[in-house]
Amino acid sequence: MIKGIKGVKDILPEETPRWRLIEETARRWAVLYGFHEIRVPIFEVTALFARSIGASTDIVEKEMYTFQDRDGTSITLRPEGTAGTVRAYIEHNRAADPLPQKYFYTGPMFRHERPQAGRLRQFHQFGVESFGVADPRADVEVIALLWRMLSDLKLPSMTLEINNLGYAADREAYRPQLVAFLKQREETLCGNCRRRIDANPLRVLDCKVPQCRAATEAAPRLADCLSEQARAHFGSVLGELEAIGIPYSLNHRLVRGLDYYCLTTFEVTSTSLGAQNAVGAGGRYDALVETLGGPVTPAVGFAVGVERMAMMLPLAASSSESASVYVAGFGDRGSAAGFSALEELRLAGIRAVTDFRSGSLKSHLRQADRLRSQFALIIGDDEVVKGSAILRDMETKVQQEVFLTSLSSQVSSLLRIS
Repeated sequence: MIKGIKGVKDILPEETPRWRLIEETARRWAVLYGFHEIRVPIFEVTALFARSIGASTDIVEKEMYTFQDRDGTSITLRPEGTAGTVRAYIEHNRAADPLPQKYFYTGPMFRHERPQAGRLRQFHQFGVESFGVADPRADVEVIALLWRMLSDLKLPSMTLEINNLGYAADREAYRPQLVAFLKQREETLCGNCRRRIDANPLRVLDCKVPQCRAATEAAPRLADCLSEQARAHFGSVLGELEAIGIPYSLNHRLVRGLDYYCLTTFEVTSTSLGAQNAVGAGGRYDALVETLGGPVTPAVGFAVGVERMAMMLPLAASSSESASVYVAGFGDRGSAAGFSALEELRLAGIRAVTDFRSGSLKSHLRQADRLRSQFALIIGDDEVVKGSAILRDMETKVQQEVFLTSLSSQVSSLLRIS
């Protein structure tokens, strides 16, 4: 037997209603906020991710699925959605369009990580990207979209954490102070953090290893090196969040794992997820479009993990998929009439199912119960002779006669009444 690859999960029919609820809710909120769907390729040239995400990040160094194409080009399965969306924005000259450029996307991403709960090698994200607006209200708009979407799904125990990363010049001024502090405590840090001191010292602050968190508790804070312009931008973001009633918690350790972020960075966490507690995250990335060869373009966005949301969403919240009508056609003439009735109901927009393996009325009704059908339409040889069928409410057991000549209209009326 050939089994699935480790860290790549099948999403079985029992789970897909929950996924569809998440995806439909996310799409609905994105459209309400004026975002339009974009679909970008699953793989891109490797240089796109190395230049955008950052060569010294864990994603680029250790986690990307990279391979040689037949012509020798280095290709990578997308580890996140922002880089591909920015590439499309540049390639198709979307900056020339006077309309706001606000996109959303959904689909699989790929990272070679150690599989664990909520973290897979093929995982799924829903994300949004807003291009061309430097105003702090654009930050608030994407944060509000994320918060309203997650709240609509009634996900439990959520906290919005937010931080100010300032501009590149602010971080450059801060970097020597942080490196000097970390060098003094290098022996107390984990192997990953010791490697990051020179390559990407800010990431040490975001390490989840308890000994590293304790060792960096007294680290100098980036907030003390921020320019007045960066402080003003962040102050406006916080003020607008308060104005629209979105609660937040300041987290000076929140730096994110991607090099392209600046100014506002944010993350929604939940205590119900355990150690890997992030549901979704994002921030502003004003230099990324220019870095990838496009015009100077301020931008802000987020991505949220579908697997993480599905883990938090009760199955009952999405279990409204029971078939409305189970057609129980039995006997020679009843089976033929039942098959015709199935198609008639479906063409009328009524969900209708049956089990062709069932031969008796008893076995049909047993399957109707298992499928949690609302009604069973009973058609035997006797019913065909009379030109009628019996519609049985599977919960109350109340039965009504319906005529085969006007089957779909009668069943539709009864479904609306129920």
